[in-house]
Amino acid sequence: MRDVLPDLMTWWRRGEPVGMATVVRTWHSSPRPPGATMLAGPDGTAVGSVSGGCVEGAVYELAREVVATGVPVVQRYGVSDDDAFAVGLTCGGIIELLVEPVDPARFPALDRVARAIEQRAAVAVVSIVEGPGEHIGRRLVVWPDGVDGTLGSARLDAAVTDDARGLLAAGRTDTLHYGLDGERRGEGLAVFVASYAPPARMLVFGAIDFAASVARIGAFLGYRVTVCDARPVFATSKRFPGADEVVVDWPHRYLQGEIDAGRVDDRTVVCVLTHDPKFDVPVLRVALSREFAYVGAMGSRRTHDDRMARLREAGIAPAQLARLSSPIGLDLGARTPEETAVSIAAEIIAGRWGGGGARLTTTAGRIHHDVHQD
Repeated sequence: MRDVLPDLMTWWRRGEPVGMATVVRTWHSSPRPPGATMLAGPDGTAVGSVSGGCVEGAVYELAREVVATGVPVVQRYGVSDDDAFAVGLTCGGIIELLVEPVDPARFPALDRVARAIEQRAAVAVVSIVEGPGEHIGRRLVVWPDGVDGTLGSARLDAAVTDDARGLLAAGRTDTLHYGLDGERRGEGLAVFVASYAPPARMLVFGAIDFAASVARIGAFLGYRVTVCDARPVFATSKRFPGADEVVVDWPHRYLQGEIDAGRVDDRTVVCVLTHDPKFDVPVLRVALSREFAYVGAMGSRRTHDDRMARLREAGIAPAQLARLSSPIGLDLGARTPEETAVSIAAEIIAGRWGGGGARLTTTAGRIHHDVHQD
């Protein structure tokens, strides 16, 4: 919903009904992840995408029908065995969509949801996507400190609220299963939890020219980027316009402070670009003590060998050292700061989704990996 929110809110504030299709489940090489959204607007326009173009035409027509009937539906699209170019996903995947009408009467809390998303505050939108027909599309909005709406019973609302807050804290979107009255080991009901959590963080240590490019590509990937360096002459906002913030502090002290304050989590990526042992060894000791999504350190092979020896002397365990990406990045032959930033981003993406970094032309099987996003 985040990508289509400006158009959605324009129509919502006018009281005009919109057909909204949301990807709620995927299998195999689906082109868009759960949470991807497409709108069929009242002016005849389509906004957003749920399949990268494969089934948009059919989804648009279904969304218009849903607006006319006022009844939400769940629809699945996949490849036809007889004709791969029938209305389906020619990429080989399967997607399941919740298609529903949206207007102020049906979604009165949407303005509060929109404000939370715009302000980078945490909110989850929970929708029933499997169950008795009259249950489909029922909605509960969950904040860390409140709820709005109901899924049908107080017991179900309570169970889903607890679980949705857990997903929200981890920044995860997922489908959960319950009994009809919220029994956690029950069957018959599935809810889709769309989490809109604050962006994951990228912490870049070392105010060098490579850091400016890494900050830009980190922001492009959706991270909230912080550049930190102990040298005030180099750590300036003017040198790093792509960063959300620039901090003057010793890297290890800043990172420990962010950990203690609870401002980082297991989605956080750490890029240590200082290649100076008085900076990188202390900050890596702190970073490797936590289960971050990614920790990488820049340097030559010689710098890497020296760094690893220093970290071992500092008492870093082998299992912790194994989590360190050093030298940082994938082997792309990168030379410039911009190219190096691409290689670092590529390694972060590969680690997130289980990719190997090989050329797709040399591999076989599915393009997308079945790795659960944390």
